[in-house]
Amino acid sequence: MGYTGLARWINAPTTSIELIHQNIIRNHQGQYKGKWLLSIRSYRSTLSSIPGYQVHAERSMCALTMGDNVFVLLEDPAAPMHAEYKQKVEELAKEQPGVTLPPPAHYRLTFPTLSPPGALEQLLAQLRARWVSVRQTGAGSSSAATGGSGSQKSQGTGQQLSVEGHVYAIGSDWLVRAGNVILAGGAVKGMFLEAEYLPLPNMPTRANELGMTDLQPILSNLLLSVLPNVADARIVAVTIGDAQWEEILWDDPDDEERKQKERDEDDIYADENDLPVTRKGDWVGVERDRRSAFLIIGALKQEGLL
Repeated sequence: MGYTGLARWINAPTTSIELIHQNIIRNHQGQYKGKWLLSIRSYRSTLSSIPGYQVHAERSMCALTMGDNVFVLLEDPAAPMHAEYKQKVEELAKEQPGVTLPPPAHYRLTFPTLSPPGALEQLLAQLRARWVSVRQTGAGSSSAATGGSGSQKSQGTGQQLSVEGHVYAIGSDWLVRAGNVILAGGAVKGMFLEAEYLPLPNMPTRANELGMTDLQPILSNLLLSVLPNVADARIVAVTIGDAQWEEILWDDPDDEERKQKERDEDDIYADENDLPVTRKGDWVGVERDRRSAFLIIGALKQEGLL
């Protein structure tokens, strides 16, 4: 697995998958590799329904199932970001030397990976957790708010939306995934197109003249080449800057010790047994899927589909 770029074709026609298939097979000598299937559900907390318990804002949770893994993004608007907490610690150290600021119980964003699929629903049911599907009917929501058995049954009902498409190989260096975004009722809301450059496990992001993160040219050029020539197509790159992704990964003390050890190494001579070190954040294995899942969830949330 390698470095990927993701694009969102917002107004893709219903024939877009077939058009991309023809373009890749005929013009790029691509090979069909299989299905691309993702399912995404979103939930919200119902903590405000607890008598005497006050919350500033309900928490949200999105779960994306990709293969054998479920990537879960939890957001608590009332909790600080890691960068905000570190800034407060530094300010307090200057104003009141010797005084320490205790860390929060949790940060604003938490992004765990669960396996196998269905593990999240089982966990919510066992804990009798106060989460309800965002797209529940009125009757289902009312029973969920009571924390009764009805809420646990409603948590696992139906797919909120899915991404359904195909995977192609172009030569030995590229994988291309194309899939329609399909709502629970069957309506199609555009599509996602993802290009994966297999030789590289990582690549630094770059900013455009507006200060926003852009796709690397090698990825954007490939994506543009496989897109069909359709008039008035609305296509946007789905990106995340290195600093934003570090907020999701956030370094713990063990990581800092490992980094310091790497900095202390001064052996400038290569050995025939030396191998590249796999680093945190490299786009390999489940980490590639994790970053892809985060980008897809973020794009759908921004459009109000989650």
